[in-house]
Amino acid sequence: MTIAALVLSLILTGQAQHKTAPAATPPATKSATHNEDAQLYRNSTFAFRFQIPYGWVDRTKEMQEGSEAGKAEVLLAIFERPPEATGDTINSAVTIASVSVASYPGVTKVEDYLGRLTELATSKGFKAEGEPYALEVESRQLLRADFTKPLSDKVAMRQCTLVLLAKGHIVLFTFIAGSEDELDDLMDGLHFGAAKSSAH
Repeated sequence: MTIAALVLSLILTGQAQHKTAPAATPPATKSATHNEDAQLYRNSTFAFRFQIPYGWVDRTKEMQEGSEAGKAEVLLAIFERPPEATGDTINSAVTIASVSVASYPGVTKVEDYLGRLTELATSKGFKAEGEPYALEVESRQLLRADFTKPLSDKVAMRQCTLVLLAKGHIVLFTFIAGSEDELDDLMDGLHFGAAKSSAH
């Protein structure tokens, strides 16, 4: 199982539980790339940053365990509430992972990876929502694939994965929420390009 598959599996495992009473959740810990703003994750390798919603739980370190260095890596894994907490709403989440293209013979462009992504999502009970399509985010070309999974008559999980091919890696930006509006809000936190840094 690839790390991307593992990430998705872990996310989906944490979604099937239902909420009782809201519990106080600790704020997200410092991002994997330490900087002056603990709510901002920066990745200089792939030149992107992500604004972490206040109060979210960071599980990046736990999900990085067992990663194969140079092949696959969980870059960021954050949740609205702890994955182990029960709830009657979708536990919104964002995971960002990179997978070496060398791990996938025959993958030379983003489109080549979509079949694997769709196969994984449908094996977890998701249904593809329309066809994947090209999307430009701040001059970066990505492919977007959307999936839904009904959990009850009233609750459905929505997943959007943006796929980027950069520096010999497939970078997967996966957003999970209970509505399109929530997905859009989460995706608004993703930015590309060199951000101004206080580093000397």
